[in-house]
Amino acid sequence: MSFVQIQCTRCKSVFRDRAGRLQDGYSRQCPSCEVVLFFAEDSQHPFVKRAMRNARKARKEQREAEAARRVAPEPRAARSFAGRGRSVDRED
Repeated sequence: MSFVQIQCTRCKSVFRDRAGRLQDGYSRQCPSCEVVLFFAEDSQHPFVKRAMRNARKARKEQREAEAARRVAPEPRAARSFAGRGRSVDRED
């Protein structure tokens, strides 16, 4: 799960939200000044543009990483038994 930093258009504070949520038509309230931010692909505000661009990039990287994992699954590690074994020299 990847997160994107968002800068408020009113109070300029920075907060974060999930990249998967940050899509066209999404709205979020700033945690410090409580103004509602609307995220749209055609927004002219540079803070919204940057957040949308970073979210697209993060979603793309996440999709590529998942596709790479499906194509080449990680090899399973051999089991190691770190417990106490029987001692050959043991006298009863």
